[in-house]
This record gives sequence, C-alpha cells and structure tokens, in this order.
Amino acid sequence: MIKTILFDVDGVLLSEEHYFDASGLTVWEMLISKNYLGLSPVEYKTDYSETEITTIRSHVFENDKVLKFLKSCGLNANWDMIYLTFSYQLIHLLTQIKDSEFELLNRVLSKEIERETLIEIGKVLNNYNVHMDFDSFIPDFQSSEKTKQGLMNHLDVLAKEKLGIETTIFKEKSNLWSICEHVSQEWYVGDENVLASTGRPSVQLGKKGFLANETTLSPSEKISQFFESLKAKGISIGIGTGRPELETIQPFQHLDWLQYFDENHIVTADEVLKAQQEVAGNISLSKPHPFTYLLGLVGKNSPVKDCIQRKLPIENGKEILIVGDSLADLLAARKMGCQFAAVLTGLSGRDARSDFEKHEADYILDTVLDVKELVDSIK
Repeated sequence: MIKTILFDVDGVLLSEEHYFDASGLTVWEMLISKNYLGLSPVEYKTDYSETEITTIRSHVFENDKVLKFLKSCGLNANWDMIYLTFSYQLIHLLTQIKDSEFELLNRVLSKEIERETLIEIGKVLNNYNVHMDFDSFIPDFQSSEKTKQGLMNHLDVLAKEKLGIETTIFKEKSNLWSICEHVSQEWYVGDENVLASTGRPSVQLGKKGFLANETTLSPSEKISQFFESLKAKGISIGIGTGRPELETIQPFQHLDWLQYFDENHIVTADEVLKAQQEVAGNISLSKPHPFTYLLGLVGKNSPVKDCIQRKLPIENGKEILIVGDSLADLLAARKMGCQFAAVLTGLSGRDARSDFEKHEADYILDTVLDVKELVDSIK
C-alpha cells in the first residue's frame, strides 16, 4: 500500500520546454555576446521571437539530440547540460588556435575560468577564423563514463586530447559552472527576479523571463483534483525537484497547488545546494543522488547529516512511490528502495518508454494523472 508519493516537477507536472529554451539561449549568449566570448560582431539582443528561440535551441543542442543523450546518462539539471555544452565548445574553439596561442591556453586553463577570462579569450579568438561545432558533442562523449561525474571528468580528458594540456578546472560547481548558472537564471526568471534568485544582479539586462509562462502537462484543475483525491485517501505528498525554490513555489501558488502540500516537504535545488555547502564538500547531492527525495520524505526541518547518512535502502521503501520523467529519478528511487513510476511527458515523450523498460521501472504511465488509478490498484 502506498502511503507517500514524491513528485518531480519538470516533465511530470510542468513542462520543461522553457527550461530547454533558456538553456539554448544561455549557451548561445555566452558564445556570441561581448559579455563573454563575443564571437558575433553584431550587438547582442535579448528580444528573440519564438521562431528564433526554436532555431537557436535546435542549433545548440542538435535538434535536442544532445539533451536526450545527457538525460540518458542520468543528468537531471539544466545547468549541468549548459555547462557541458558550453565547455565543450570552448575546448573546440581553443583547439583551433592552440598552435599559435599555446601560452595563452596553458595560462587560462591552469586556474578557474572567470567571466573576465572568457572576455580575454574571446578577444584572441576574434583574431582568427574560428567556428563552432555542435554536431561533434555526442561522438566526442561516447567514450566517457555515462554518469554525471563521468561526463564532467571527460571535459578534462578532451582538453588533454585536443589541446595537449593537463587540467582539472572543468568540474561541477566551478566558477565557469556558476557563470553558466547565472546566465541561465537571467533568461528563466528575468530582470525582475534574478537578484532574488541568485543573489547577484543581471549582467545582461533586458530579459523578461519565462517564469510567468509556465505550462502544465495536464489541465491544472485536473491536477488539483488529483492532489485532493490523494490527500483524501490519507496519502502524504511531497516534491523533490531540481528547480530552485522561486521557480517552484511561485508557479504552485499561481496554479493554486500549494494548498495541497506541506512546504516542509517541498525540496528544491536551493536546499540541495545549502546541504552541499553545509556537509558534503565536493560531493554532489543533486539527482541521481537520492538526497532530494530523502529530504522531501523526512522534511526540510530534519538534520542534513541524518538524511545523508541514512541507511539505504530505507525500511519502508515499498510504501513510497516516486514519480519522475528521467533516469536520474529512477536511479534515486532505486537507491532508496522505493517504487518508481515513470511518466512519458518529459523531453523524449513516449520514446522514453524503451529506456524505462531497459532499466526496469516499476510502472510506466502516460501522464501524472494515471498515478491515481495506479495507487488504487496497489494493495
């Protein structure tokens, strides 16, 4: 019998499409804007049309093939996808000037990359006829370990192979990763919310943000009824998402979903980042690590160390259902010993079924609303 259900948000309750749009725009801005590499002579703009956004995203992520590849490796956070995509392009661009500018390369890859470093590199790149290559991302990562850490480590491997330079700067939560994160947040939450979201002002003003245009993956009123029915059955519900708090709470308030949740059991990227800074050092606690869902289960008021050190699988795992759209969610559920319901409303849609079948998901559902019938059938 299911007593607790923990939901992912993106690809389950809310559409990820605007996140992927913002991700494509972020990589593109960091390549062409003079605030970063500045590879375009044209003054940078922020008022792209929907058609232009679609074109940029398609170009940067090779018609979403790169996104689907990274998802299939268990990557869950858009910030990580942005970082890997941009860093790969940076290495590719530096490869084209390595014979003439090896001293520069050796210097800039010997320490953390700051925004000023990108501007310096961009000024040098503009002296040469360099080009971007988005199509080679997947082939160049085929030899990597297909895990989040394996993908991150492979950037250093590629730097060695392509540039002949030993470096360890390409890692999660590096300064360059934080730059990618901040540009992404500018695009998603817009000028009005970026300071509250990141603690830093916008570098590039003029972004309206996607936050006010959230799209639900089932009619919002039907999802409300679904939550209400679960509560009526005495089932506890919670959230374990890679979204920041602002981007979770604000849409839930707008959709009138917040009334069905105890906010102590809504865990976002903010809590995960805080926990990492508190106790974990360089260990990533984001999915597929089970921490997000473990904290969502026991509540944010629980000590972080207790949650991290909890013996897995948990004793009552079969009474807990995790609902997600990605391999990262499945892997987290498996480590916890919980049941997992995959929904086919994420990036790959129904094409994700084969991956979930391959990894032996307990249940595969068309939409989150099908969870109601599933819960009724589990005794």
